[in-house]
Formats: sequence, structure tokens, C-alpha cells
Amino acid sequence: MDALSGAGPRRARGRLGAASPGARAAAAPWARFSAWLECVCVVTFDLELGQALELVYPSDFRLTDKEKSSICYLSFPDSHSGCLGDTQFSFRIRQCGGQKSPWHAEDQHYNSGAPVSLQREPAHYFGYVYFRQVKDSSMKRGYFQKSLVLVSRLPFVRLFQALLSLIAPEYFDKLAPCLEAVCSEIDQWPAPVPGQTLNLPVMGVVLQVHVPSRVDRPEHSPPKQCSHENLLPAPVVLTSIHELDLFRCFQPVLTHVQTLWELMLLGEPLVVLAPSPAMSSEMVLALISCLQPLKFCCDYRPYFTIHDSEFKEFTTRTQAPPNVVLGVTNPFFIKTLQHWPHILRVGEPKMSGDLPKQVKLKKPSRLKTLDTKPGLYTAYSAHLHRDKALLKRLLKGLQKKRPWDTQTALLRRHLLELTQSFIIPLEHYMASLMPLQKSITPWKTPPQIRPFRQDDFLRSLEHAGPQLTCILKGDWLGLYRRFFKSPHFDGWYRQRHKEMAQKLEALHLEAICEANIETWMKDKSEVEVVDLVLKLREKLVQAQGHQLPVKETTLERAQLYIETVVGSLPKDLQAVLCPP
Repeated sequence: MDALSGAGPRRARGRLGAASPGARAAAAPWARFSAWLECVCVVTFDLELGQALELVYPSDFRLTDKEKSSICYLSFPDSHSGCLGDTQFSFRIRQCGGQKSPWHAEDQHYNSGAPVSLQREPAHYFGYVYFRQVKDSSMKRGYFQKSLVLVSRLPFVRLFQALLSLIAPEYFDKLAPCLEAVCSEIDQWPAPVPGQTLNLPVMGVVLQVHVPSRVDRPEHSPPKQCSHENLLPAPVVLTSIHELDLFRCFQPVLTHVQTLWELMLLGEPLVVLAPSPAMSSEMVLALISCLQPLKFCCDYRPYFTIHDSEFKEFTTRTQAPPNVVLGVTNPFFIKTLQHWPHILRVGEPKMSGDLPKQVKLKKPSRLKTLDTKPGLYTAYSAHLHRDKALLKRLLKGLQKKRPWDTQTALLRRHLLELTQSFIIPLEHYMASLMPLQKSITPWKTPPQIRPFRQDDFLRSLEHAGPQLTCILKGDWLGLYRRFFKSPHFDGWYRQRHKEMAQKLEALHLEAICEANIETWMKDKSEVEVVDLVLKLREKLVQAQGHQLPVKETTLERAQLYIETVVGSLPKDLQAVLCPP
């Protein structure tokens, strides 16, 4: 399937265990490149093979046969789409083989500072595609058909689309030498650091981007242009590295935005059937972004085809549909996925001054033919009432030709406030389960976080529920009860519990460091003293690996305590604890 994918093992680049010194030296030049991208692929159409992998760069990055096959099929639109000219879209595939935990040494550092929705994917690849199909009489089929694909584990859709729009047209004209030069430029970029504004030079253009941080406010404004008098040419400022034009994506479904938000919140299986991969992938990415700042914990595929390796897994009728959001373009899926509870079919968007024709809410039983009309086919009844005031404002904005970014900001703020109103009561209740700081003493194991009791939480809503921050009426209790059964509650609870446990460990370490260790040691046996050394070291390793939120001064004091305690022990024990 691939002509020039290179031989040798999947590239180490500091990822898969220990490599030989020679391998490490060979991998070093691509360390910065790999902070942004895994590889760049070129997919072409071969008369005998169909879609074929023509090139993988850097050439020593090794994809499994299953990954190659998925990239090939997902890099070309379905024949039903009829995409002529240039098209951009994206896909997401499961990694096959290799280590499933984060591969890059800097993953943990980046992920600890990044919003949960923008962390590096540990088990999936994103593919960002620029596809060109134009008439060409010199080709046997009469068409030039080729895709340039950026493969990454970062969900920076806006950045990589902007990058592709710069490099793909040039590559299609000049081919491989151009691609090699671009990859070498990317290998000079600084690594993405949450909270920083970076200048990324490529092909004579400087892209200026702000890498979001988890301490940014959710409605963080785009980066102000940094003062770089010597920076020529002037940088192209991207307002966001990941946010799509939400209003444009949701135009045909504005009347159902809240229903769709609920379906996403509950992790319901949903199929998006669109006329093109560009529309399907944008709609899926827009849907999963509805929950920010909550992490989307289910699987999602912005573009999915019948050739995908998971086709059988997702279409089987012997078990309930998985918690996946699928973007498809082939009408065949209407028949194949008829048993799925929610199917959203969208048509071509109309960009007139009026609100485009809204898809209708229809019963799944109406979903019978391949020419089914646009609509949201579901038996689901929304728990919350529709926000009519928001729809009126958006419609008025269309009539007054309000800028689209303003419309998107309105819609995004509404969804953000809706998600926050839902999550804040959960956060408050979760915080109440944390042991009091005065109960944390230096020489005892920290107390446990109390268990989350759903009934207690539901009772607390009467005085501290979403009604305090949200004007929407409806069955909030019913929505929370369903949420408790969803993957998103499980994901949110695990993350919060982990953060609270780390905070407890950090407070315990601080309590130890503020205590008088010499007084404690006076009546302690050697076994107890050695046990303290080992525990302190373990906490120190955790803290230095950014797993515990502690100050630098606490770390220094802990190190000093370890040295003091070890120094009080007999020489033979010192030799065991601190070997030369």
C-alpha cells in the first residue's frame, strides 16, 4: 500500500523505552517536530491499488498496516461527496499496537498545564487532510487526486488547517523537496507550552498562536500581537488554535442546540450524516466542543467510512450502540445504523440573511430510505426548555448582518454558561467531600476523601442547584440522574478525585515540612525513620514530576529533611539509603 514509507521500527524519538545511543542520536533532529506532529503523509489514487500511501515523512516513522489502511481510506472523500477542487477535513483513528500510554517525555508536562479538552491523545491519532481533485488530462483517470495529511496527537484543528492551507498548494506544485523543507522548519519550532504565545515560522509566513492553559478564563480573548519590531514579515495572528466557527457549523440545527448539548453531555451514540467530509468533521468537532470546559470522555470520529477497521464493531446489532459520535457521508449508513438512537442528517448550508432552514425533530421510525430528508431523528425528549431569547438574538444578528465571529461568541458563551451551570453544583459538592486541612497531621496517613453519594448531591440541589446561575427551567434532577450513568460523569469524577488526592498528598507533605522533625525522631526506631525517608522520597518524586501541587520551597525543605534524617542513621543504613 505504501511506496516510500521507510523501513525500520516505529521511531523512538524518546518514546518507546530505551533506544541505543545511535538510535537516540538519529532521532534527536526530530525531537521538536514530534512535539507538534507524528508524521506527514501523502495519499494518492493508484489505478490498481486504489488509495495508496505514497510518502511518509520523516521516513523512519513507522505506521502499522492497519493505521496505513485507515489513513488511506479516510484521506479521500467518499465517491458520494463529489468534491472537486480543494477540500479540508479531519479524522481520528485508534492507534494500533505500540505503547498506549503517552509516548513523549514532555506529555506529562504539557498535559498538566493544558485544559483537559486540549491534552495530547494517548491512544488516538488526529489526521488533518488537504485533498485536491482537479481535471488533468495527463492522468489515466483524467483527474489529479492527492491528499496531504498531518498526523498529530494534538487537537489543534484551526492551527493545522491554517498550516495545510499554506503548505499543501505549494506541495502539489513542487512535491517532495518542498515537504522536506517544511518539516525541517517545524523541527525548529518551540514546543507548545500552555499559557504561552508562540511565533511559528513556515514558508515565509509567521503564524502567531496562543497555546491555551487550564488557568486561562474559558472566554480567553485572542492573543494581542506581541511587539516584535524585528519580526518580518508581520505575524499572521490565529485567534484560536482549536475553536471552530460554531455559529456556521450549527446554523441548520440552532433550534436543537440544547437537545444536542444534552445528548453530548449524556454521552449518547449519535450519527452525523453530511454531504461532505468537511461538513461531517466540522459538525462532529463542534458537537464535542459544546461541553467545554468539561472533557469529552467518549469516542468520536469526525469522518468515518465503511472501510474503517472498526466498521463491524460500530454497526453490529448484537449489542447496544457504543458511546460514539460518528461523522459519515455515505447514505448507506442510514440503513446500516438504523438501530442507533440518534441520527442527525444535515444538508448543504444556506448562507442567506435569514436563519437557514432548520432540521426538524423526527421519530426514528421515519428513518427508512436512503434519500431521507435532513432532520434530527430521535425519540429523546430534552430535559431543559429551549432558550427562545437566544434564538431571537441570533436571528436578529443574521438580519442585521452582525459579524459571524460575534454570533459564534454569543452561541459559545451560551453553551459555556450552560455547562458551567450544570457542573458548578457538582464541583461544590465534590469540594465538600475533602477532609478539613486541620485534620491533616504530619505523622499520620492523610484522611480519606469521603464517598460521592448521589442522593445527598440531589438533595443539595434545592439550595445550591443550577437555578442559581441559569435561567433555564426544566427537569434538572432528571438530567443529573441520567448524567450519573454516562461516561462523562465517570471521567469527571475520576479526574476530580485524582486532583483532590494529589492535593491531600501535597498538604500532607507541607505539614511534614512545617513540623519539627528532630523532636519526632527522638523516640523513633530505625525502622520508623527509614520508613519516613522512603515515604518522603516517594512524595518528592511525585512532586518533581508535576503530580503534586507544591511550592519550590516545600521541595527544598523536604530534600533537607531527608538529608537530616539519613544523617542521623548508622553508617551501614546510610550506605543502603544513599549508595555511592
